[in-house]
Amino acid sequence: MAGASASSPTHPGARLVGIDVARCVALLGMVATHVLDARTPAGDVAASQWLAGGRASALFAVLAGVSLALVTGRRTPFAGRRRLRATRAVVVRAVLVGLVGLLLGELDTGLAVILTYYAVLFVLALPFLGLRARPLLVLAVGWAVLAPVVSHLVRPGLPDRGTASPALDQLAEPGRLLSELLLTGYYPAVPWLAYLLLGLALGRLDLGSARVAARLVGVGLAVAVGATLLSGLLTRDRFGAAELDRVATGMCGQTPTDDGWRWLLVVAPHSTTPFDLLQTGGSAAVVVGLCLLLVAAVSAVAGPGERAVQVLCGAGTMTLTLYSLHVVMRTDAVWPAEEPDSLVWHVLVLAWVGALYAALDRSGPLERVVALASRRAGGTTGRG
Repeated sequence: MAGASASSPTHPGARLVGIDVARCVALLGMVATHVLDARTPAGDVAASQWLAGGRASALFAVLAGVSLALVTGRRTPFAGRRRLRATRAVVVRAVLVGLVGLLLGELDTGLAVILTYYAVLFVLALPFLGLRARPLLVLAVGWAVLAPVVSHLVRPGLPDRGTASPALDQLAEPGRLLSELLLTGYYPAVPWLAYLLLGLALGRLDLGSARVAARLVGVGLAVAVGATLLSGLLTRDRFGAAELDRVATGMCGQTPTDDGWRWLLVVAPHSTTPFDLLQTGGSAAVVVGLCLLLVAAVSAVAGPGERAVQVLCGAGTMTLTLYSLHVVMRTDAVWPAEEPDSLVWHVLVLAWVGALYAALDRSGPLERVVALASRRAGGTTGRG
């Protein structure tokens, strides 16, 4: 989950600090949605939920695709033996990340842990690692439109999901666990593959180019706003205000399959509709573009400033470790009951640990284990 990151890389292995910043934004956004109430005391959708609900996790998934692109050739995908080695490395990475996710699912946190779904996304992305940016973008859009339709048709025949977070005991029912990870879970991997395909496409672009970053902002904003407006037009006469308000804080990954097709028209956090995937995917592209432009601007004004940003947002270089730490911190045995200032403490802990590791130029503990195992399995040439 940590990735390759310098605002304008001069060689294939250079870090894109802007991507690290985007990862930091995704991590802290997910923390905010986990810790803060989704609604205000008056019953309105909270600002944090409106801003980050559904979008932070989508950004997380898009950045997973960027990471895969960075470790499989960047703008020119690996081919032949290099691609085979990279594929083995990705599989090992998926197994280890999935295991961490299952272990975290054993904890009593009340959270929907994303890591096991994230691992399945890595595996689903394998057939697409040899593609360049343009076909990947076309596939991402097509997948976002069609996969929710397929899911709507298939899910009625599948068993109900177990819990919000897949855990080790679900390995006893592999068929049910697989259907949960692919289609019925909180972050269903089949439709969510649209995010990974988008991230792969972004990672195949010249992310060191300010023009490319600006296009990501412009196009991403157009897609996000367009999807929201069109959804509003299509749902205006099909839903009551109370129905839309009820789902405004999220739909736990799924839309109903016993109430016609109308729910596929909504934009709501974790609804996994075509409009939700397009809106959150577009939002993710905007954040990536803005983070790249920010780091490029800081570097242009003051060269050492880029290093300062890298340390300040060091949490983005070790998101696997820090996301796991955040989940552990949500247990009563480790962290006291939630207080109004809990978000501040979560952010301070994660940011401080990330900054310390970044200042020392060290990878996070879990990132180090995953990278070592991946290199031994396939000999990848970069960090992602």
